[in-house]
Amino acid sequence: MPNDNIFSGLKVVDFASFIAGPGAAVILSDFGADVVKVEPPKGELWRIGQKIPPQPNSDIAYPFQLANRNKRSLTLDLKSPSASAVLEHLVKWADVFIVNTPHPARKKLKLEYDDVAQWNPRLIYADLTGYGEKGPDASLPGFDITAYWARSGLLSMTRDAGSPPTWPVAGSGDNATAVAIYAAIVTALYRRERTGKGSYVTTSLLAAGVWSASVFIQAALCGANFYGLHDRAHPVNAALNVYRSSDGTWFLLVVTPDKIPAVLKAMGREDLLTDPRFSDPKKLAENRPQLTAMLDEIFGSKPMSHWYEVFNGVHVTFGAVRDPQEVINDPQLRPNDIVVPLEGAGDKLNSTISSPIQVHGVSKVPAKRAPKIGEHNDEVLAELGFDAKAINDLRASGAIPQVRQSEKATMGGGR
Repeated sequence: MPNDNIFSGLKVVDFASFIAGPGAAVILSDFGADVVKVEPPKGELWRIGQKIPPQPNSDIAYPFQLANRNKRSLTLDLKSPSASAVLEHLVKWADVFIVNTPHPARKKLKLEYDDVAQWNPRLIYADLTGYGEKGPDASLPGFDITAYWARSGLLSMTRDAGSPPTWPVAGSGDNATAVAIYAAIVTALYRRERTGKGSYVTTSLLAAGVWSASVFIQAALCGANFYGLHDRAHPVNAALNVYRSSDGTWFLLVVTPDKIPAVLKAMGREDLLTDPRFSDPKKLAENRPQLTAMLDEIFGSKPMSHWYEVFNGVHVTFGAVRDPQEVINDPQLRPNDIVVPLEGAGDKLNSTISSPIQVHGVSKVPAKRAPKIGEHNDEVLAELGFDAKAINDLRASGAIPQVRQSEKATMGGGR
């Protein structure tokens, strides 16, 4: 790895599964950290995430690739008595240890902070939970759709009046939480630089969700008056609404009061400024549905390309609603390294989404495919100090499985 990578030499053990914990490890790997992903003998379930509806179906393990690029894979059966020796060596080797195993199971597997920190007082132990470590529901299992979206209040607010809550995009809350646990890790690393001490850092899907919903949650904390759910046909503010152009493109429009005259002039509808129905705040409040209907007709008369020029010409904030197939062709993605090349994952998966952090003057590590199950068992164990006989003994005990070549080629591997 290039020496200018920020985390070159940083050693990370990723014991986490699915997205949030592994996603934090991906960000560290993007900046040069050496990440060893520890999985059960058959690999983690997210290796077949693309087969679990409603994720888009594919024969390519794209969810696992996204959450595990640049890593090495070590398979370890923690239920085997011999596994404790490997765990101890891993902890002594590591700078960062990421885990999201539910605490009751974690306790049985001896993966709690007190179990491992005794071996490495400089360790940064990153704990990710669904609902936090304390409280009546600390032991509940949680995914981003239940903890980040539903319980945080986000899901109740991201819908129109009269509509039931919808199913959120899987992984969106996980990835936001990944940035949070990454930030906690980096904060602890900075503390270690100053004090030499390790840390136990944590966040939860619920904490990240409430933080994302914090404007409205803070409003609730101070007893603010809520307007209710958004109603597109009867908006609280017609200048902050969703409209559709003649080519069927929906777009969000955000026009601040100081911009309204310029926008109406660019639209050729300055007459609305003196329309008696909208001439003062009281009348405008009474006639917002009529104004919205008029704007619907105006915006529906021209394609999105026309409104792009109009809004851009007066520096108004707007955003066209794009689907995934359109997003991948967005001209902003590649120049800003949001989408980058992916090495080794096959011709059908030759690019991936980079982590959303850039440091000017520092290049990220080129993205490389996620590992096959146990692909680096011998390599990692040798680095940890196990000789050939000790590795064979671990296999004989069942702590390290003998992975067949046919298994290596499946569930998230490369070509």
